[in-house]
Amino acid sequence: MKHSPPRVLNRRRVAQLLSKTKHDRSAASRIDVLSRHFVGHSYLPNPLIGSAGTAEVFTASLDGFDCVTYLETVLALARASSVDDFIEWLRKIRYERGRIQWDRRNHYMTLWIRNNVRAGIIRPVSMPAVPILRIERVLNVVPGLAPKPARMKCLPKPAVPRLERYLQTGDLIFFVSTRKHLDVFHAGIIVRDGGKVFMRHASRSNGFVVEQELNEFLKANRMAGVIVMRPQAAPRRVGLSH
Repeated sequence: MKHSPPRVLNRRRVAQLLSKTKHDRSAASRIDVLSRHFVGHSYLPNPLIGSAGTAEVFTASLDGFDCVTYLETVLALARASSVDDFIEWLRKIRYERGRIQWDRRNHYMTLWIRNNVRAGIIRPVSMPAVPILRIERVLNVVPGLAPKPARMKCLPKPAVPRLERYLQTGDLIFFVSTRKHLDVFHAGIIVRDGGKVFMRHASRSNGFVVEQELNEFLKANRMAGVIVMRPQAAPRRVGLSH
């Protein structure tokens, strides 16, 4: 199936960004360079187009993000070797099996994680001897979606200091909500600088993409725990299966 080009795609800007990392084979390094580029860009609430009552429109803006589209954009750029590759990866990352439909969008982050693990795009980070909390919830905060049962395994917040030694630049971190009908309330990208651990994320409270110490964010926010995923190296060319 041939898809229409995503709305607000600036092919020239995508090509310029890809040129910055074209000789870098390390996924972590590519994510570091690309995620840094967007620091200071605007936070946009609800940046995607589509709902239960209106058609989904595939978008690929580089001008502003919420926390999810920031991750998706950086991850797709890091896996791409061309502008068309970027478009394909963004579609596959955002939608279940890459199908551009509102009900196929990975609305909940547990679904986003599960589908991208299945696609070989990310994998869980191995953390021996770190305690794991198992949570079951029924997710129902997206209007128009039927309630959806979800199971999560996360690291409880008090144990996060034990997690830091396992974290690498480029890891994706997801913060599990304390609300009984929501799974994850925020997400960001880990960056290590010597002994310090930072997170880059599209921050609603700041109004733009920021870099801040992970511990600072943990102290300022209530959460049940965290989930960490590590991006996988991309094949040389994106697959064309749909």
